Amino acid sequence: MKIDRLDHLVLTVRDMEITCAFYRKTLGMQVEIFGNGRRALVFGNQKINLHEYGQEPEPRAARPTPGSADLCFITRTPLEEAVQHLRSCGVETLAGPVARTGATGQIISIYLAIP
Repeated sequence: MKIDRLDHLVLTVRDMEITCAFYRKTLGMQVEIFGNGRRALVFGNQKINLHEYGQEPEPRAARPTPGSADLCFITRTPLEEAVQHLRSCGVETLAGPVARTGATGQIISIYLAIP
């Protein structure tokens, strides 16, 4: 499998409003609302999705805490082949394939926990 790039990462935050205000005002990022009212910080062709602590959507990290993160990678490998590769390495998928909103549009995602 060959990873092409990082699509987005997810930050679990204590306070959504304070976080958005900080990144918008301090670092000049734009706040994007997507999905069911979820928020992301957008800059260039990158984005950081935000999960508010205690209100994290599924699927999510096993023990989300403020300051924790999830990573989303884009692969050039066809999804079915990537899933097979993960299985051959003893890694089970937690969810997916499922449609998601990536940094530059719609993507199909699989979720796994890194041992």
